[in-house]
Amino acid sequence: MRDFSSFFQECERAPRLNELAGFFGATAAGRSGNPIKQPHVDRRLLGDDSLLDRFILLHERRRGPFDQHYHASIPYRLEEECRLGHAILRYCEGLSGPLKLYSLGTAEGTMARTISELAEGRVESLSCSPNVENYRSFMAYGDPPHATFFHGPFHHLRKNLLETRPELTRFASGFDIIFEDTTFQMYSPNRLDQIEFVSQHLKNDGLFFFVEKFKNPDIAEYQRRESQKDYGFKARFFGPMDIIEKKAAVLTVMNRNEVTLAEMSDAIKRRFQHYFVTWNSGNFCTLVASNSLSNVERFISGLVKPAIPMEYVYETLPLLLFNDEGARVHRVPFQNED
Repeated sequence: MRDFSSFFQECERAPRLNELAGFFGATAAGRSGNPIKQPHVDRRLLGDDSLLDRFILLHERRRGPFDQHYHASIPYRLEEECRLGHAILRYCEGLSGPLKLYSLGTAEGTMARTISELAEGRVESLSCSPNVENYRSFMAYGDPPHATFFHGPFHHLRKNLLETRPELTRFASGFDIIFEDTTFQMYSPNRLDQIEFVSQHLKNDGLFFFVEKFKNPDIAEYQRRESQKDYGFKARFFGPMDIIEKKAAVLTVMNRNEVTLAEMSDAIKRRFQHYFVTWNSGNFCTLVASNSLSNVERFISGLVKPAIPMEYVYETLPLLLFNDEGARVHRVPFQNED
């Protein structure tokens, strides 16, 4: 097994655990970063589906303070979270046993917990965060039987813990889905080691999802999309000074750890054979990677169309970025696509 000691040291020095720790702690506790009004799912953008309706309703009851801040900060990220949660519930229907889901960096773990509650034993989920405030928000709704929360940063969750801690041993054989939610960009631009370390926990045919903000080689285009996000969306939820202060306190640090889609593609190629973009909102994208083309196709076919106005979308979706079996690949339509 590879020695990750230098990678662990890099993570311990990361902004997420140091200069940004105060921001994340205060926001997770609800002491700062609160939107003027709470974001709600724009139901007009999603098709009729009873399971999706149930997910949205329970997700809304389980959200914590950081969720409110996060979903008010990225255009239609809330709708995307519900879209993904619904698709994961559909995906687990085809498995012989419980699906194992690992959600790293998703604050209070609301998406994973909601999935587990609705699945009633068909999904065992694990969420993690270094903030005790997020753990408290998770536990505020009781200790669910099929959802677990690890209080610690993602690089502290190592194989020996999964094999020895009683509450974690159910995950020792690996995860069917790993979901990284704007976490890596808070640590470093070292996607190679980040992906390699976390992929140790993924089954050979598992799915690895990434929700990240990406650099654009065209700086002017990157800034244009940022302005669209700030003044076309965030201004509905935050005052002008709130937007300026967050940019100064957080985004300038985070931006140094972003990578381009091309750089991300190069890192993913080292570990996975197939890689699609399934959602785009300005500079943000959802990606799915796997060594199983059939599993990727089955998941994408269970996704409803992206729930976002087209003016925020700059990619034709789903977008295949690479595939080692490209000759056999066809475009996979979304569930409710005509």
